[in-house]
Amino acid sequence: IYWSRHNKVTTETWNLCRYEYRWADGVQIKKPIEVSAPKYVEFLMDWIEGQLDDESIFPQKLGTPFPPNFKEVVKTIFKRLFRVYAHIYHSSFQKIVSLKEEAHLNTCFKHFILFTTEFGLIDKKELAPLQELIESIIPY
Repeated sequence: IYWSRHNKVTTETWNLCRYEYRWADGVQIKKPIEVSAPKYVEFLMDWIEGQLDDESIFPQKLGTPFPPNFKEVVKTIFKRLFRVYAHIYHSSFQKIVSLKEEAHLNTCFKHFILFTTEFGLIDKKELAPLQELIESIIPY
């Protein structure tokens, strides 16, 4: 869904009203930098792939213990993925509707939020950009 909307966009900023997201991975980019939305997603997907491929974080053999900071790594992954959803809903939803992809987006987002809520993966304050939407699609 994201790439169907953004595969040719290179200049959109990563601002959501009063929220601004900058990129830093703590390794190659230590100080958060301002990037376009597509660049943020590119950095994010590369970073997530690196996390998933790192066997010290995501063991690939049965019986290998997960690291003590495993949940924190997963929380960071989900927090950053949420930002992609927030950007899509705030900046691209009308385009998603015109492509007739909103039902798919809403279903994916609903499952994403149910999963993150069940396992406590995103702090409530991080959900603020989409809180109204979350309350409308998730019965509490």
